[in-house]
This record gives sequence, C-alpha cells and structure tokens, in this order.
Amino acid sequence: MTKRVLAIALVAGVYLLMLASLDPLDVAIGLVVGAVLVLGLAEVLFSGGDLGARDLARRSVRFLPFAAAVVWDIVRGTWAVALVVLHVRALERPGIVAVPVGRRTRTGVAVTGLVATLSPGEFLIDVDWERGLMYLHVLDATDPDGVRERHDAFYRRWQEPVFP
Repeated sequence: MTKRVLAIALVAGVYLLMLASLDPLDVAIGLVVGAVLVLGLAEVLFSGGDLGARDLARRSVRFLPFAAAVVWDIVRGTWAVALVVLHVRALERPGIVAVPVGRRTRTGVAVTGLVATLSPGEFLIDVDWERGLMYLHVLDATDPDGVRERHDAFYRRWQEPVFP
C-alpha cells in the first residue's frame, strides 16, 4: 500500500512540476490523475515483486539520469523531425523495425514504448510476446540494426537500472 501512495505522490509531483504550480486545485487534480494512473496500471507497475528499501533508493537515484536521457532523446527526435519537415533532410525510408524485448520485464517494455513514443519520429506499434519483439515505426528505417542497437544501448545504460 505504501508503494502505491508513494507512486501517486510522485505522479502528482511530476504533474505539479509540469504546471509549475502549487495551487490547491492543481494539487488535487494531480493527486486524482496520479491515483487513476497508479491504480489503473497497478498490475504493470507493481508486478515485479516487492522492492526493498535499498533497491527503491537505488532506482530513485538512477531515475534522474534516466529522465535526463529521455529529455535528450526527445530533443534529438525533435531535431530530426524538424530537419525533415523543413526539407533540410530528405525523408529517406520510414518504416517498421522489430526490436527484441531482450531482458525487459513487462514494465520495462511499457517504459520503452513510452520513451520511444515521447520522442518525435518513433512510436511503439505492437509487442509480440511469443516472438519477443517490439515493433516500432521509425522516421528513418534505412539502418534497422542501428535502430535496434540504439534502443538496446539506451535500455542497458539508462532504463534497466530504473525500469528493468
């Protein structure tokens, strides 16, 4: 129960940071949004077993570098899309790339899909659990092995310590 309350508070905190507000109405809305998200996604969020205090602390510390890497990925994707939209770079070959799930848990796959979709130029289409593949539509699929390697490197370096 404590983990759920903490998760609701964290979601509300992120919401308030995005608004840059501490207005009581915004706090209330943030708590409602947090409760809906956390309770609605409880099976995915809390299916990895109980986190000990040490593991939770380690993941919390590693979350900031992960969040910074996500922001950088969004900036990189925004730049790539802007170059195509402004006709500075040609739209070579958009397409679908199959990325192996690898060691990702269900939560890890959900986070990978969210991170890919937050960055302009990519989004998660589907997950084939039987084959262990995530299908991503990418702006430039000329080098599918490079796309796979980029996602694997991001996972290993930034995501796995926080959301395996």
